[in-house]
Amino acid sequence: MPESAEEYAARIAAAQDADGRLRLDPDGVLAWDVFPFEAEGLRVKPGPVLVDEEPPRRGEEASDCHCTEVVMGGPAATGDWAALWEGMGWRVKLAPPSGSPLVLVAEPLEHLDVDALTDDLAAALGRLQVALVGAVEALPSVARCHVLRIGDGGAHAHVWFVARPARMPQLRGSFMVVWDDLLPPVPAAVGDANAAFVVERLVRRLGGRPVTALA
Repeated sequence: MPESAEEYAARIAAAQDADGRLRLDPDGVLAWDVFPFEAEGLRVKPGPVLVDEEPPRRGEEASDCHCTEVVMGGPAATGDWAALWEGMGWRVKLAPPSGSPLVLVAEPLEHLDVDALTDDLAAALGRLQVALVGAVEALPSVARCHVLRIGDGGAHAHVWFVARPARMPQLRGSFMVVWDDLLPPVPAAVGDANAAFVVERLVRRLGGRPVTALA
């Protein structure tokens, strides 16, 4: 029988101290060479605690979803999520500038969550993921393309593609998403040029169409 949410929460509560804090294991994540913070003085916030229900996400109702707001033009012009490419029922968007050389999101054109994707859309996502990883990793400043599906912020299915810079070992692994917030933002023009590089390769491999022109 799978463990219930209450049983899971009870185990977490049993591991907390009198202030409701979990202990930091000095031999755990703190000892990783990619951990971006100095461990001295660091402590875990109180919690987590069990609530009655999951917090609502944007887009639980289609009328409240960002998919009704397709932004044209790169972040240099808009400062927002720019639609770059469409094909096979999917759209690729460019995140506003951050520390990574490039952050992209793929989402279906139709308002669907992951568990509602048709077989055709799911198969197309597989092809798109392979093509995006190859295109992003072909950028001169990039070593790896990290692929993440989180889904807590929005109900519309979306998959993240985060470029990990080349030849910087401390940025390897799962903490790249944290470093992305800590590193100085890539200039918008550089991000646009990186995105154009990727879109050109998507069109060459998968077809589809560029949604907006980039440098």
